[in-house]
Order: sequence, then structure tokens, then C-alpha cells
Amino acid sequence: MAQAVLQPEDACVLVSFTDGTSARYPYIWLRDNDPAGFHPDTQERVTDLSAIPPDLTAASLAIFDSHLMVHWQDAAQSSSRFDLTWLRAHVPGTRASDPAHTGFQSWRSDLGADGIPRVAAQEVLTSDRMLRDWLEQTQIIGVSIVEGLADTTEAGMEVARRIGFLRQTNFGVTFEVKSKPNPNNLAYTPIALPLHTDLTNQELPPGFQFLHCLANEAVGGGSLFCDGYAIAEDLRDQDPESFELLSTVSVPFRFHDHETDIRNRKKVINLDEEGRVIEICFNAHLADIFDLEPALMQRYYRAYRQFMIMTRSPEYLVTLKLKGGEMVVFDNRRILHGRDAFDPQTGYRHLHGCYVDRGEFESRLRVLHRTA
Repeated sequence: MAQAVLQPEDACVLVSFTDGTSARYPYIWLRDNDPAGFHPDTQERVTDLSAIPPDLTAASLAIFDSHLMVHWQDAAQSSSRFDLTWLRAHVPGTRASDPAHTGFQSWRSDLGADGIPRVAAQEVLTSDRMLRDWLEQTQIIGVSIVEGLADTTEAGMEVARRIGFLRQTNFGVTFEVKSKPNPNNLAYTPIALPLHTDLTNQELPPGFQFLHCLANEAVGGGSLFCDGYAIAEDLRDQDPESFELLSTVSVPFRFHDHETDIRNRKKVINLDEEGRVIEICFNAHLADIFDLEPALMQRYYRAYRQFMIMTRSPEYLVTLKLKGGEMVVFDNRRILHGRDAFDPQTGYRHLHGCYVDRGEFESRLRVLHRTA
């Protein structure tokens, strides 16, 4: 049977569970997370933390019916009741498990085009289990291909909307990738596009990108991909100074045309609190005029140039040529993508694109883990 004792010297409750583990729960944490302090329908927190005294004291404890009862020593003589299973799943100092955090499998050129996960459009449109499996694989590898799409611009959007809302940008809710007169973006030309991530000039660059190939008949126009996480980790090992600069110093990015002027500062490599790489922001075409101090400029350019050289190394590159009815889906804040030049005189090339943010992607994964 579980046991609990007061530890007044630390203002904690020590709970020993039946599985042999134990955990300490601060008084104020318990009071702040009293189940009675959450709205019964919305499950939003309604507890007023400012009304809880910082020197809160527990008077006594009791365990019954798989619950811990804490009696507080206050004017109201109030109590809080906690399910022991819930307490075991929410140990202070230990992050709760998240089904949307699948982990990542970094890759280099040895992945090859054949190593990119593939799924049939009809499967993800009709099966929640297949949708969940596909989302997990796409997040782990960072890129996947959906096959068997109808020859309509709506077909790719239908798959994207199975995940969540489409992200609108200054290019619209969707965008057409084809050669056209008076372009305001290099994607709308037939020239080669070096590897990059999209819209680094945005306050929050889009998450997952969907590129549905409607036609790809021109000579050239192959798609290029590399795993930015793999490049960043190799740079950390091979050139720690460059990694440090790219992960701590921000530089300006900008997109501007007749109607918009969107600017933001970004670090090329972004890390979480544990120092793990969680985002790449690299787009040489959207880089604005670097404004670093002269003493730092030379060192930063060396690091920035080294990262660029690595993105062009065959060691990291996977190439493929999309066919009509195929859609490539990739994490725009991890996977760098590009394109070989193509000759529009030799055939028609048309891709239709949209974005779904990471938050929508992860939300769908969590819900599918509850239902699929």
C-alpha cells in the first residue's frame, strides 16, 4: 500500500508508491494543482495562485481508495484530494511523457531517396491509425512522401487539413511553385535553388511544408533535401567555435516586395534548454545585411560559410524527382530543401504548396494517440 509522510522542514509531502518508487511534492505545488481548482468542463486552471500563502502548511495526510488527502492548516481548514496514479505520472522534476515527442533519427546521404517513408493518400485520409503512423514517421525522419493524390490542387490540401489548420503567410494560404513572369520569389523562377529553410524572415517560420507535384515534365527540376540536425551536430563535433557562433548570435533576415516588408532576427541553429538542436533557420537568399560588430563579423562569416558549404556536400544530400500525384512533406524548421534548375521550354513543372505549423502537427499526434 502507498504511504505518505509530511516533511515540514522542506514544505513537502513524501509519497512512497506501491511500485517501490517515491517522490516529493511541495506544498504549494499540491495546492496549486488541487483538482478542485480546474474547471470541470474546460479543464482550465481557475485557482488563484496569489490567494495561496507562500508559507502554506499541511496539517495532516491520509491515504484511502487510491487517493491522497491533504488537510491544510489555514483559516478555512481546507483539504485537497489527489489520485495516486495522477501523482505518480506528475513527479516534480520529471517532465511528463508526451506522445507527440517521438524523438528524431538524423540522417545523411546514405538514407537515399528509397529511405524516405512513403504512404498512400487514401490510407491517411480514411484511417486514423495510418494517419498516426505516418505523422510519427514524418516527424522522426523529418520528411516523407504521400502517393496517389488526385490531379487537383485541393488534393494535397485535403491531406494537410487532416492534420490541422493551414498556415497563412504573405504568399497566401497556399502557393504555386512554377515559373512565372515578374516573380517576387526565386521559387517562381526556373533557376537552381540551393538548400534552405523557408521564411526565415518570419517571427515564427512555418512548421511542416506540403509540396504536391501536379506536373514535373521539364528537363531538370529535381528536388534536394538534407537533414539540418545532422549538419548541426557534425558542426558541433568538428568545429565547436562555428557551432557556438551560429547557435548564440542572431542575424537579420528580410523579405520585401511592393506590398510587404517582413523582417526578423534568427540564430541559424536553435537549441532547447538541454542543448539539443530543435530548429534550423538558414536561407542565404533572405539574409539581410549582417549588422554585427566588425570584430565579430569575420568570425561569424567563417562559421556561416562553413554551414553553407556543409549543406552543399554530397555527404548530406538526398535527391529525387517528384512525379505527378506525389507530395513531399517535411519539417521546414529542420529539413533544408532545394531544387535543380529546370528548362521550362522542355515541359511543364507545377507544384502546389501549403504549410501546417508544428503545434497543429503535434496536437493531432496527441489526439490520435488517445483515439487511434
